Amino acid sequence: MSRAFPHLFSPITIAGLEIRNRIVSTGHDTAIPTDGRVNDRLIAYHEARARGGVGLIVTQVTGVHETARYTAHLLMGTSDDCIAPYRRLAEVVHGHGARIFAQLFHPGREIMETSDGTAPVAYAPSMAPSERFHVIPRPLSLAMIAEIVTGYGETARRMAEAGADGVEIIASQGYLPAQFLNPRINRRQDGYGDCLENRLRFLREVLASVRQKAPSLVVGMRISGDEKDHEGLNEDLTLEAIAALEMNLDYVSVVAGSSASLAGATHIVPPMLMENAYVAPFAARVKQAVGVAVMVTGRINQPQEAEKVIASGAADMCGMTRALICDPGMPAKAVLGETDDIRACIACNQACIGHFHKGYPISCIQHPETGRELTYGTLKPAAVPRRVMVVGGGPGGMKAAAIAARRGHQVTLYEAAPRLGGQALLAQLLPGRSEFGGIVTNLAREVELAGAKVVTGTAVERALIDSKRPDAVIVATGGKPRWPENIEIDDDAHVVDAWQVLRDKVNVGASVVVADWRADWIGMGVAELLAASGCRVRLAVNGLHAGELLPFYVRDMGAARLHRLGIEVIPYARLFGRDASSVYLQHTASGEPIIIKDVDTLVLAQGQVAETALLDSLEGYDGEVVAIGDCVTARTAEEAVLEGLKAGWNI
Repeated sequence: MSRAFPHLFSPITIAGLEIRNRIVSTGHDTAIPTDGRVNDRLIAYHEARARGGVGLIVTQVTGVHETARYTAHLLMGTSDDCIAPYRRLAEVVHGHGARIFAQLFHPGREIMETSDGTAPVAYAPSMAPSERFHVIPRPLSLAMIAEIVTGYGETARRMAEAGADGVEIIASQGYLPAQFLNPRINRRQDGYGDCLENRLRFLREVLASVRQKAPSLVVGMRISGDEKDHEGLNEDLTLEAIAALEMNLDYVSVVAGSSASLAGATHIVPPMLMENAYVAPFAARVKQAVGVAVMVTGRINQPQEAEKVIASGAADMCGMTRALICDPGMPAKAVLGETDDIRACIACNQACIGHFHKGYPISCIQHPETGRELTYGTLKPAAVPRRVMVVGGGPGGMKAAAIAARRGHQVTLYEAAPRLGGQALLAQLLPGRSEFGGIVTNLAREVELAGAKVVTGTAVERALIDSKRPDAVIVATGGKPRWPENIEIDDDAHVVDAWQVLRDKVNVGASVVVADWRADWIGMGVAELLAASGCRVRLAVNGLHAGELLPFYVRDMGAARLHRLGIEVIPYARLFGRDASSVYLQHTASGEPIIIKDVDTLVLAQGQVAETALLDSLEGYDGEVVAIGDCVTARTAEEAVLEGLKAGWNI
């Protein structure tokens, strides 16, 4: 047991199964499975977390019926072919002392896609449309309900044969069991609808089927306390349902949100704007009402937060999924009291759920080894130690320096500014983005632990490199704001860029247009910052909508904030010119002009351009030269850190 976290690292027994600590990697989509099956890459992904000390791993959803295929990347448990690969996963997880549960899943009407790109056929208790996916489902027949109930039991049997320790019924986020519970969605007038007891019937039959087919397994249920949706379940109704099902359950896992609407879906993977451990108060209500174990999930990204939740009696276990995506070794570090060494999740959602929504395997912008364990899981020492100079102390440069030093190279990292961080220091100044600065703290600690030397306040030119004669130079000099050359700006027009605004280097008038070319965090964030300070703000986006390039849940929460502030968003808007009082735009589809009058200040959020002066000067250098991040071409921290990993790995 850890002295620092005695509650978090005390074992817990659920239905006779002992789990070594209270940390849970909850079920989450990874986009790693192929053909609906566990594969080597998924095994390596979970093995890293089991080795890192997690108590319980709940695998991503396993479909119980052919109509459960809501994406092309889920696991399927509808035939015995799934048993052998799942058994390999269970054996690996057990080999590191962790436990493993499988999620049993049917989405009902919440169907995102089909494997061939055609429109899906979805099923639900009633013909209640899904607003988010614009799906109108078919009502389930009694025969199909019976098929699906049987599917839950048969899938549980297969998981038991594969060596799983338990199964978890997914009644969260507005999926099929929650649709049966919800009187605004379930409008049936037969034995599965009308009153609460009838609406509970589907879950009762599912639990009975699972118990009958897999009597050895721990059986739990995951459910949203508040679906945060205008037609969703609320805490009182959810609590009533949990209490009614208590005798059929060994544990309950509580979350928030719903897949059915944009507002509800943001809580599936809550961004950094959400308060830490915000679902814990509802978990405490559940804990007081029932006698089974209670798990809680929702922005619990540090062991200190989890310890507080468990010590307070609000829950018995804490889901810390993104914390483990960001640092698979978090439990092992925490149990030793090495909290400064933990790479804390910043809830940016960029490479975890952001990758999933784009159809790519899961990763992490701070820890790109995640999801790439087969390639980067075991760091190999350098065959011949070399003298390596890294120029640029942003996220990419820090990652490159840390990896190269860990491999045994003699590394010196140079940063022209007084402190490490690069553009991340600006990103953390955007409204609701202060936690992004954690990437600087985390990567700087990696550099320190790796033993790389850091020199700040020193701009590097070719002469310094020639005097030091490093064997290899990693150039990570970043980018700078782009001022488009093809726009017409009068001499007396007031024009500034977003970086100047964030650094508080310029005065901004009362009426502002933000010209957002990239449709990312910067345009939205600067617009919000200025509106909150009292400016009238119009956000002109060269895209379909504000935040077009952002992870969905970040985008939608940001859009809500812009709307509440009364910011006018103008989409399809290409910046054309600026005079003393007006901003001239062009509609990108029609080509027609858009003229905004009475403008005091135009703020440019036009992306970045590569800073290549040093890189260009190194042409002909007789050592190895590697360029990474924005000095190659301007992108995001994710690409910079991944390229830093690759550079440090290969140098």
